[in-house]
Amino acid sequence: MKTQLDLREKARPLKYSFNPPRKSEQARADRYSLIRRVGALLQSESEGNSLVEMALALPVFLAVVTGIFAFGIAFNNELTLSNAVGSGAQYLQQIRSTTTDPCADTLSAIEAAAPGLQGSNISLTFNFNGTAASGNSCAGDEADLVQGAPVTVTATYPCTLSIYGTRFTTACQVAAKVTEYEY
Repeated sequence: MKTQLDLREKARPLKYSFNPPRKSEQARADRYSLIRRVGALLQSESEGNSLVEMALALPVFLAVVTGIFAFGIAFNNELTLSNAVGSGAQYLQQIRSTTTDPCADTLSAIEAAAPGLQGSNISLTFNFNGTAASGNSCAGDEADLVQGAPVTVTATYPCTLSIYGTRFTTACQVAAKVTEYEY
């Protein structure tokens, strides 16, 4: 049983024997076959292109992702420090009449409120009723804690931004400042 496709294949040589193709049609067919050949050559060697593209794009992508994580950690440290300084200033307001070293007590309250931060790296500056004090100990300054006067607690903490071995430590420092009023 002959199919229609078999009959067409047998009829094709007969068609060209009676009516040969024109030269322009033959040139177009050769041109298309040349383009197809060149395209086939180019496509056969594109197997490693995706690997090269990935090798070029992956380090840039990983640097961006690592930078996002590094800045996220620094931002988390800033939020933690802000909350801890707020709770330390509130604690200072509560103990103003019973403390002998307000700076040390405030630092211990800040360290307790921020366990993820190293207490030795936290730098504190105080302003008691217009009197400035800094450091981790200010014994004798409890007389400046006057009822109705503001107390300002400022803390700084260094952050380490490291992206693939490049450290940006000189300019990176997070700070928090809270003012409480003594009632």
